[in-house]
Amino acid sequence: MVEAFAGTWKLVDSKNFDEYMKSLGVGFATRQVATRTKPTTIIEVNGDTITIKTQSTFKNTEISFKLGAEFDETTADDRKVKSTVTMDGGKLVHVQKWDGQETTLVRELTDGKLILVRWTLTHGSAVSTRTYEKEA
Repeated sequence: MVEAFAGTWKLVDSKNFDEYMKSLGVGFATRQVATRTKPTTIIEVNGDTITIKTQSTFKNTEISFKLGAEFDETTADDRKVKSTVTMDGGKLVHVQKWDGQETTLVRELTDGKLILVRWTLTHGSAVSTRTYEKEA
C-alpha cells in the first residue's frame, strides 16, 4: 500500500500553515519564508525502506525509515525529534516527539492527490492542510 505514495509531489495549496508553525514555536522570519515556498516532496520505496525528500528554495530535508521503527529526525525548523511512521487505514501517519511534545502529520491519497494534513496534539488546535499533486 505504501507504494501508492511513491513519486514526486508538488505543493498546490496550503491552509493554516502559519498557525501550525506558530503553535510549534517557529520564529516569525522562518514562518514568513516557509509560507511562501512551494516545496516538492519525493517519496521513494525501496524494499522496506521509505525515503521522503522535501526540496524547496528555503530548505531541503530527507528522512529514511522503516514503518513502525522509531528514528531520529531533524525537522525543517531544526527541531530534533524522535519519529515513527506507520500505515493506518491507507494513510501514512508520521508522529514526531520532542521535549514532552508531539505533533502528527498524516499523508493520504485523495482523488489522485497527496493530501498532507498536519496537526498538533500538544500545541492547541492548530491544524494545517497542505495539498500536493503528483507530477507526471
